[in-house]
Amino acid sequence: MSNLKNKIIVVTGGSGLLGTAMINDLKLKGATALNFEVNQLDDLNEGIIGCDVTNEISVKRALDLIIDKFGRIDGWVNNAYPRTADWGNKFEEVSLKSWQKNVDFQLNSVFLCAQKVLEIMKNQKRGAMVNMASIYGILGPDFSVYKGTAMTMPAAYSAIKGGVVNFTRYLASYYAAYGVRVNCVSPGGIFNNQNDVFVKQYENKVPMGRLGKPKEVAGPVSFLLSDESSYITGHNLMVDGGWAVI
Repeated sequence: MSNLKNKIIVVTGGSGLLGTAMINDLKLKGATALNFEVNQLDDLNEGIIGCDVTNEISVKRALDLIIDKFGRIDGWVNNAYPRTADWGNKFEEVSLKSWQKNVDFQLNSVFLCAQKVLEIMKNQKRGAMVNMASIYGILGPDFSVYKGTAMTMPAAYSAIKGGVVNFTRYLASYYAAYGVRVNCVSPGGIFNNQNDVFVKQYENKVPMGRLGKPKEVAGPVSFLLSDESSYITGHNLMVDGGWAVI
């Protein structure tokens, strides 16, 4: 079990499917886990800080709250997943405005948080960041798993997650000399009560024969934030049941 005792760790979007699992796992392993969540009132006793990660003023205010109370940030997970209402439209139906907005929401918010947080860690001369990417950040999608459903893999997602993967490598190289590590985790399909047709088709494709569970993503994230991974940086950890090996 990765020991995160007394570490101050922030998870952006900590109320979602994966974020909730991460927060729970971090607490289980001894961390003080803080949830940056939009449209929430601050409750530091409950580990909740209201923050819009797409807004520089909101991010700065939230970071100031943490530093004022705890004096440091030991770990950070860029997990928030802001997106437009038309997210999930087929490629030919995606407007340029929607594309631009989603890239701005997701990729640029990772840049914003990384720039602010990694400078704090640089001055501390320690810290670890995990960026949430995806198998579709390094692989083309298999559209056959969506046949017979209204689902698809959003086009912007591939560009955003591909950007996150290589941006992680850049950050790892840039901050390594300061004792700061930056890695990313790329989940495959995670069960979230999806359409039964999709579930069956996906499970028929993945070597392990099933979708993943949120806790199976949370554990690797905790590992990369812990001192047990102290010589790992710039790595993209695939958590995908073997999808990427076929």
